[in-house]
Amino acid sequence: MLLQILIALLAGIVCGTFTGLSPGIHINLMSVLLLSSTPFLSQYFPLISLAVFIIAMGTTHTFIDPITSIYLGAPDSSDTALSILPGHRYLLKGHGHAAVKLTLIGSLGALVMSIILFPLLMPIVKHGYPFIEKYMGYLLLLVAGFMILRDKNKLWALIVFSMSGVLGLIVLSMPNLKDPLFPMLSGLFGISTLLISLNGKECLPEQKADSETPLDKKRTIKALISGQASGFLTAVFPGLGAATAAVLSLQFTKNLGDHGFLILMGAISTVNFSLSLLALLVLDKARNGAVIVVQQMLGSVTLTHILIFLAASLIAGGIAFVLGVVISKGFSKLITKVNYKALAIGVIALITGLIIFFSGALGFLVLIASLGVGLISPVKSIPRVHSMGCLLVPVIVYFLV
Repeated sequence: MLLQILIALLAGIVCGTFTGLSPGIHINLMSVLLLSSTPFLSQYFPLISLAVFIIAMGTTHTFIDPITSIYLGAPDSSDTALSILPGHRYLLKGHGHAAVKLTLIGSLGALVMSIILFPLLMPIVKHGYPFIEKYMGYLLLLVAGFMILRDKNKLWALIVFSMSGVLGLIVLSMPNLKDPLFPMLSGLFGISTLLISLNGKECLPEQKADSETPLDKKRTIKALISGQASGFLTAVFPGLGAATAAVLSLQFTKNLGDHGFLILMGAISTVNFSLSLLALLVLDKARNGAVIVVQQMLGSVTLTHILIFLAASLIAGGIAFVLGVVISKGFSKLITKVNYKALAIGVIALITGLIIFFSGALGFLVLIASLGVGLISPVKSIPRVHSMGCLLVPVIVYFLV
């Protein structure tokens, strides 16, 4: 069985690398496909090895996913939407590879911290979850209010937050819309960023892939701790996503800068996935699609299962870190050999085509509506974080209504 688990682990890393580099193809889709194939695969592989495949794939995906967001501006989930902006700034200064390395450092640091803290967090979740759940909606409401009031242009901050919030409520409640986050986040963050870049006639400088990435120790530690705390909340409480965790972190963690923010984003997405195993063990609740498939596949999850999963995550994370560095270096060399304007137009066309393919005509309409809202922030010079109302408002409604 050990050999089969190792084969599943390596296959999961390969598959997670593929999903991380493919906008619109998420680990949830691959997990569901695996679940539907379980009756056939279980004849050759024990169920625990199939579950390890999903865990390895999910962990690897969180490491590799930021690469396309930073180099191409193509978010496939809320995990990477906010990282586009500082990542794009790094890219335009010739430091795209450094931006990716910072997210990888955040992911690996967060994964190690999550595994170390796992036994300490178990009693906290068991006894603290029922109490905190009662007040989560009010806490998020306070965060939203604070986020708007601290902005210099409060009126436009409120307008963007409200418009994106209404957009999120409508889009996430559409019963016939498949993969609603993809068109919504692409319009709010991805394509809107690329259009602004085209308008500014920007070109990509030579990427410094071989230069060192200096780490600000204070900001790195602050970002990892903040990402661990907010990622823990998203892993345990339903409705909270990585982007919501980023909004929470930004309100309470000051002076991170782009350097610390990229570490933060890498940390949150990995913590969100790895600690979802904590909610599964302690609360018997799965908080994301991939872990739901693991739960359905195994029936009951024991501590032994969790220990195997954590070991698989650590191995997958270590390999994914190395893969991420290598792949990013390749991206940094190739991306400067193409015309930036043509590249941006090509990426816009690719994202639009994927949205129509995965979400249909309705997804295209969502993209257009989201793009209209997404362009307000740069035009009015207010932070794009207010557009995360598209996820924050639905979560607040979820907890309060």
